[in-house]
Amino acid sequence: MRASRSRAAPGRRRPLIGISAYVEPVDWAAWRGVRAVLVPEAYARAVTAAGGRAVVLPPDDVDADVVAVLDGLLLAGGADVGPGRYGQRPDPRTEDRPDRDAGELVLLAAALAAELPVLGVCRGMQLLAVAYGGTLHQHLPDVVGHEGHRPAPGVYGTHPARFVPGSLAASVLAGVDRVNSYHHQAVADPGRLAVTGWAEDGVIEAVEDPALPFVLGVQWHPENDEEPRPITALVRAAAEHVGSGVT
Repeated sequence: MRASRSRAAPGRRRPLIGISAYVEPVDWAAWRGVRAVLVPEAYARAVTAAGGRAVVLPPDDVDADVVAVLDGLLLAGGADVGPGRYGQRPDPRTEDRPDRDAGELVLLAAALAAELPVLGVCRGMQLLAVAYGGTLHQHLPDVVGHEGHRPAPGVYGTHPARFVPGSLAASVLAGVDRVNSYHHQAVADPGRLAVTGWAEDGVIEAVEDPALPFVLGVQWHPENDEEPRPITALVRAAAEHVGSGVT
């Protein structure tokens, strides 16, 4: 059963959590192929359930002024990070979104400079690694020899995961030993980030920056879990960052 909704203390506002969004052609009602700003509702629902206020952020690399009003940043999943961002030529199976890369890297740099809590989910974790000087495996099955991390289109895999004792990941995920997954890329080199979680096949499942209060990347999709612990932890860290009193 999904965790009950947290509420802000009387007179305190909910922490504002910016969620990076997709721009994709979509169909609805009478409309076909309309480019729309969107993000799976599960992200916003998890933020709300934890006591936060979700703010959807379309790709925008003009500036990062919005960070001044945010209390936390959630880099959502989605298409691949452009290989040029980490010095590689694109694999034919790589599908990138340059607009997201540009906008999210601007947001991320400003959020890190302000020491805002940051959570990267799937693509978001990969973007974190690239921002910290790391690189990616462009097609994970070529590395691990199986399709278990993305079994079929629209089908999530599940697998064991382990976390470094004493790490932020281990604290947030105490008692969790299996995670879901839907990705064909993965972190190869985490750059300046610390690796604090792995799948049983050695794929990196969690990274973090121990020098900052809350910078965490997870390779799976906690927004779809009954208890989306990394997102709950992000909202709580954001509440502590501004003293908004969310419990």
